[in-house]
Amino acid sequence: MSNLFQWLVRLAGALLILAALAVGLVYYLASRSLPTYDKTLTTPGLSAPVEIVRDNANVPHIFAEADEDAFFALGYVHAQDRLWQMVTLRRTAQGRLSELFGTSTLKIDTLLRRLDIYPLSVQSVQAQDDRALAVLRAYARGVNARIDEINRDSLGRGAPEMFLFPSAIAPWQPADSIAIQKLMALQLSGHLSEEVLRARVSLLLPDEARLSDILPDAPGTGVAALSDYASLVPGAPRYAASEPQIDTPLSPLPRRGLAGASNAWAAAANRSATGGTLLANDPHLGLSAPAIWYLARLDLDHGGVIGGTIPGMPAVLAGRTDTLGWGLTSSYLDDQDVFIEEVNPDNPEEYRTPSGFKPFVTRKSIVTVKDAAPLTLTLRWTDNGPVLPGSQFDLGTITPKGHVAALGWTALSARDTSMSAAINLMYAGNVEDAIAAAEPYLAPSQNLTLADRDTIALKTIGAMPRRDDAHQSMGRLPSLGWRAENRWRGRLPYASNPQFLAPRGGIVGNTNNKIVDRPFPLHVSYHWGDSQRIQRWQRLMQGREVHTRDSFVEAQLDTVSYSARALLPLVGANLWFTGDAAPDGTPERQRQRALALLAEWNGEMNEHLPEPLLYAAWMRALQKRLIQDDLGPLAEEFLHVEPLFIERVFRDVDNASSWCDVIQSAPVESCTDMARLALDDALIWIDERYGNQIESLRWGDAHQATHDHQVLGELPLLRHFVNIRQSTSGGDNTLQRGRTNGTDPDPFLNVHAAGYRGVYDFADPNSSLFILSTGQSGHFLSRFYDDMAQLWRRGEYVPMSLDPALARAASVGVTTLLPK
Repeated sequence: MSNLFQWLVRLAGALLILAALAVGLVYYLASRSLPTYDKTLTTPGLSAPVEIVRDNANVPHIFAEADEDAFFALGYVHAQDRLWQMVTLRRTAQGRLSELFGTSTLKIDTLLRRLDIYPLSVQSVQAQDDRALAVLRAYARGVNARIDEINRDSLGRGAPEMFLFPSAIAPWQPADSIAIQKLMALQLSGHLSEEVLRARVSLLLPDEARLSDILPDAPGTGVAALSDYASLVPGAPRYAASEPQIDTPLSPLPRRGLAGASNAWAAAANRSATGGTLLANDPHLGLSAPAIWYLARLDLDHGGVIGGTIPGMPAVLAGRTDTLGWGLTSSYLDDQDVFIEEVNPDNPEEYRTPSGFKPFVTRKSIVTVKDAAPLTLTLRWTDNGPVLPGSQFDLGTITPKGHVAALGWTALSARDTSMSAAINLMYAGNVEDAIAAAEPYLAPSQNLTLADRDTIALKTIGAMPRRDDAHQSMGRLPSLGWRAENRWRGRLPYASNPQFLAPRGGIVGNTNNKIVDRPFPLHVSYHWGDSQRIQRWQRLMQGREVHTRDSFVEAQLDTVSYSARALLPLVGANLWFTGDAAPDGTPERQRQRALALLAEWNGEMNEHLPEPLLYAAWMRALQKRLIQDDLGPLAEEFLHVEPLFIERVFRDVDNASSWCDVIQSAPVESCTDMARLALDDALIWIDERYGNQIESLRWGDAHQATHDHQVLGELPLLRHFVNIRQSTSGGDNTLQRGRTNGTDPDPFLNVHAAGYRGVYDFADPNSSLFILSTGQSGHFLSRFYDDMAQLWRRGEYVPMSLDPALARAASVGVTTLLPK
């Protein structure tokens, strides 16, 4: 028996030793790819030495004698810290993810092939101006210098992920950078999905007036009545079931409600306490680890440029110089249309046009799939755009038999000069120069908020399709592609894009809200990204005669929900303080306790309070009860509470209170009944998830920010090392926006927020501030992987200075690049 025990001890010891050796080997291999920041590297592709000083936040400050060398160094540092991110974005744009990840990403690849993103990017290279082309080539040389260094010095394949998903890294090309910009356009575009959803709801609801309840227009002048979708597209399936959509962290397709969002505002000198203009910007994208953004400073011929970049693109997309600051928000310009194309019944290779049937333009494309047979696609295009399968975007649910759907989209241009505009923006000296520099920009359309030392402005940039006055659906619904009046007629002139230059009030800004109220076809959009945050922003801006950098920071971090303040008095109007106290332990008593808390609440979505969770769960349960019997399975498409819908119902706008009655029940339910039942639903759900002590609830426990690694974040052991989770304040409709997941079992996880925040003060530009949501490094063993995460959560920033001495004072490393 003792011998057996000894052998078991020996075996256990051996296994422990082997496990330790395995862990050590894994750590050694992974740590080989950790970049060294203190070094000298001799490399071809430079005209003169370049110095890269990493400040104490690991922000690279690039000092070069020539601009091309500065962009070379930017490519080098991007590849040092974010190589996996860059090659993954490139693979996504190329439709080549399945070579590494197998069938799980096949739907993504087939869509990107059909959109033709990468071939269009290759063709767009020659459309760039001379400066942009030189920058793109220099940047590519810098990326390739790092790739060559990794291969030459055996630096752990460049990133730990490369060991799990090994593949050769192709040299970086200028087209790769343009393709990533087009991929960002896809991530920020939601009009295609909105058109399809509006068509599906139109086919389902017997009362067309209810369409304007559940898909409400932004407040303002009403829109002329439209025909219903069934009359626009005869034969469309009325009750077609949708197919499962792409659901993987690698997908560039945003779920509804998770497309682009952002805040930006600026104050003129006369509205600033220090006499200098101010600008704040926080673009919102899906949270991830690492963040999509990367901070960098470049010393160019005309001066320093500092701000947020996206690895793979040689441009500071949101940032400042000493004389100019710029910020971006999604404009929600309607730059996508779905066209229903009739296929020739006698020849499936042709489709109908205004002048008769015409052959599709076709091309074969082979998708290589790991551990599976390759897939051969037949890509097809019409005059209106690429043909998409019915399985994508639920297009099959609204496409009649014998027809196909094609997509018109401004980003699908073979002469896309958006990259030239982004690069030239960094060279602008003032607001007027910046507006002129942005004219070649196509997609994704943005609102460009600007501030120089004297002037502020907001300009919508991006191509606005020229639609016919007689367009059947005004771009709000899919339309017949062979009708001449539905086809695009090029783009509107840049001067047609909205512009607000030096406004009299001294304040300009955007929260993705409706910015103009113009008749079709100059309308810009009928679908806007915000109707709530703008209310709080207006109050904060107009509540002070003058602003400071700190007041802009406070506004950027504001967590008061205008929606909660507006909806709770309406929804709870007949529930507050009604009746005597119910016995403890009863549902009635729990309801009274919840109502008592909400009655005293000021609407602040603070992570430490119980009220935000009570409010959010109540409104979610209420919307679900209101729409489920009317929309059936389609109700699952409405993952987020639409405050305008709740308000219309409880104010009974145009008989909207009819949503409160359950169609399939004999009694006629009132909106008070629905509010009470929904609150009970919410309290039951909270009890099951968090317990029945509602005074002890914390919103932050439900509203955790999910900075998850897109590939390693779902692996059982590694996810504890690569994912960053944080309790956060804010919500769907606060200025410090933390858009919730919307799906069970964790509907309130914070999945979409400000990955970058910046506040620029031109009275003292070097006092400007910025921050990332995670850290500069994409390597999970690096101390710079998550070092900014807690600062971001607490609402803190790091200095955004162009002072070289400050960068050197506490640098974590200096890299010198020498020409070979």
